Amino acid sequence: MSKSKRKVWVLGNGQLGAMLSYAGQPLAIEVCPVDIMVPTDKILPLGVHDIITAEREQWPVSSLSLQLSSHPNFVNRSVFGRLADRCSQKSLFDELNIATAPWKLVDDNTDVSALYDKYGKRVLMKRRIGGYDGKGQYWLKQALDGQIPADWRNESIVEQAINFAEEVSLVGVRTRHGQCFFYPLTLNLHQDGILMASIAPLERLSALQSQAEAMLTTIMESLDYVGVMAMECFRVGNQLLVNELAPRVHNSGHWTQAGTHMDQFQLHLRAICELPIMHPQVNFQCVMVNLIGLEKDDRWLSLPNAELFWYNKEVRPGRKVGHLTLSIHDGHMLESSVNALKVWMPAHYQPTLAWILDEFA
Repeated sequence: MSKSKRKVWVLGNGQLGAMLSYAGQPLAIEVCPVDIMVPTDKILPLGVHDIITAEREQWPVSSLSLQLSSHPNFVNRSVFGRLADRCSQKSLFDELNIATAPWKLVDDNTDVSALYDKYGKRVLMKRRIGGYDGKGQYWLKQALDGQIPADWRNESIVEQAINFAEEVSLVGVRTRHGQCFFYPLTLNLHQDGILMASIAPLERLSALQSQAEAMLTTIMESLDYVGVMAMECFRVGNQLLVNELAPRVHNSGHWTQAGTHMDQFQLHLRAICELPIMHPQVNFQCVMVNLIGLEKDDRWLSLPNAELFWYNKEVRPGRKVGHLTLSIHDGHMLESSVNALKVWMPAHYQPTLAWILDEFA
């Protein structure tokens, strides 16, 4: 195959697949996201040298998903299933001595009183499979006589509630030859389990960078992983506890599209296609605001430091439909832009926008 005609197929055709396709154009990589949810007898024209990646950790069995996942060049084939299950993901952390919240599998013999005795008066249950963006979670509360739902046994884990200071994430990449490169740590704000905003880089987080890189390096090496991976963490004092992994490009890395010379999508394509990679250079600090359940507002485009990425999806409550990235050239410009967004955005965005201003106060 001519190196000028690389072709990458993406298992899934959501916004991450679209952004991978966009990033492939300047690299002369044809990226083909595939809607695996539509029943069809179509035979994909997969070439022997084509490369397969995924924009999601799990997928339904279908004609198209089977064609893609069985291709010999499906990168990280064995990783997705292992990390999609929170039980096996947490077990990996324990095997590698990676700090995470104390946890256990909920099985037929799990006693709720014993959970309260071991983990405290509030215990978080998480479905083993699925349940991202705040879904698939259930709080057991001793004061309310909380009990384990019958259909959650053997299908969930429990975690000790962590009194964390803030949430951060690290996005990194590993090449086929084992080289690892990382972006600066990103500070994240979640609301009802959904990422609302990210800020990166932040000088005050730099002391945690080497700790985070060592953890993610250990994880990627143990999995022989190739491409971009994201690691979400809780900061407890000067220590990080890993919350979850995403074996793909990640929402908290969207700021790299505006703030670096090589964004996470291009970095992932370079890694899986064995193109040269160097350390991504940060051009300027950024704030990324997720656009959730909002109609597109052209006034956003009038902000002097804003870049809009609209996903062209049907707008529904709670659905991510785009993101807005504000480059931080100076504090006055950022304050002016955020104050404008406070006028233009609905009430549930006000805490997020206030959080951004507080971080730079």
